[in-house]
Amino acid sequence: MNKETKLRIHNITDEAELKFGSEAWVLKKREEQRLEAAQMKFLRHLLGIKKLDKEKNQCIREKSGAQNIVKEMKQYQEKWLQHVQRMDRNRLPRQALKYRTEGRRNIGRPKKRWRDQLHFED
Repeated sequence: MNKETKLRIHNITDEAELKFGSEAWVLKKREEQRLEAAQMKFLRHLLGIKKLDKEKNQCIREKSGAQNIVKEMKQYQEKWLQHVQRMDRNRLPRQALKYRTEGRRNIGRPKKRWRDQLHFED
């Protein structure tokens, strides 16, 4: 198979696997790094580049025409937020987005929430 065919298959299967369900994920820095590492592993394998060749990730992305997977996921999440905001008020995703809990949070650093990472405004 030639490179173009391999890259098309990669875009259809492997990236879809990595991004499945990501519209609701709260990504921490470590998880972002692991996703980028998985993407680079796929791309290096497809292009036949070894780690010992010491090629930069940006060069590999340019050769393959791939975009950073974390950026793609964030764009996907933004699109999902816009989609939910356009929904009717009685739809469950819209209600979940607007939901406010009663009571207080636990002591310590607050857990990162989905709405915190998307610059969400009520």
